[in-house]
Amino acid sequence: MELPFALERPLVFFDLETTGLHLKNDRIVELALIKLTPQGDVLEKVRRFNPGIPIPAEATAVHGISDEDIAGEAPFSARARSLLAMLDGCDLAGFNVRRFDIGMLIEEFKRCSLTFDLEGRRVIDVQNIFHKEEPRDLSAAARFYLAREHEEAHTALGDIRTSAAVLGAQLARYPDLPKDLDGLHAYCDTYFPMRSELDRWFSSEEDGRVFRRGKHRGRSLGEVARAEPDYLNWMMGADDMDEEVLALVRAALSNAGGDALPPLFEPPPDPEGPA
Repeated sequence: MELPFALERPLVFFDLETTGLHLKNDRIVELALIKLTPQGDVLEKVRRFNPGIPIPAEATAVHGISDEDIAGEAPFSARARSLLAMLDGCDLAGFNVRRFDIGMLIEEFKRCSLTFDLEGRRVIDVQNIFHKEEPRDLSAAARFYLAREHEEAHTALGDIRTSAAVLGAQLARYPDLPKDLDGLHAYCDTYFPMRSELDRWFSSEEDGRVFRRGKHRGRSLGEVARAEPDYLNWMMGADDMDEEVLALVRAALSNAGGDALPPLFEPPPDPEGPA
């Protein structure tokens, strides 16, 4: 790997695979890095970690790492100090690292009572450069697919006219794209699934309604209703909770023999918040 400039200190390209996208609740399952030194040395490392929580099926579908794959791996805490030493005095680079990977890494180090300090580091995000130099808005799509300017940008009717024209051009350009609405919906869903609040909180009914978020992530709703009904009562009292979620929680409390109404006292707030 060659760069068109000299390095004053090591530069580390890195990427994370995780159990999800929530910085507080999710965990790192794999870290890969390439360390370039001013002397021209190149060091590559890949480490997997047991996150201590289940890896959701949707995360495994993205990175291919399952609970079985990391069952025998050490936790992040076992390698945290050596990793921190390896990154000491290094600048950082990667794709989307400013928005996600660095924040996740900082949180993992915090859980180990270690500080990953960005002070003085230079952070190069390849995604930032890509998006700044190659805008991905509707006007850019019009130029790319239709070879014309989007003259009516940011007018509602003009935007949808151009969107419809772009879709037609995409269907003509990419022969592998589905040619029906069901297929196009499924194609878009693999990239950005549409989820209701109920889906965001719990797995499907077929999978037994397991928490996908909050401090009980990975535990079944029925188990939490029996063992820690105060948490569900807290959900019942939350002002912004979706009605479908509340109905499911209310049913779980009822089935567990709990009180479906908020308690007379305010329970301690969820330290992780509702998300």
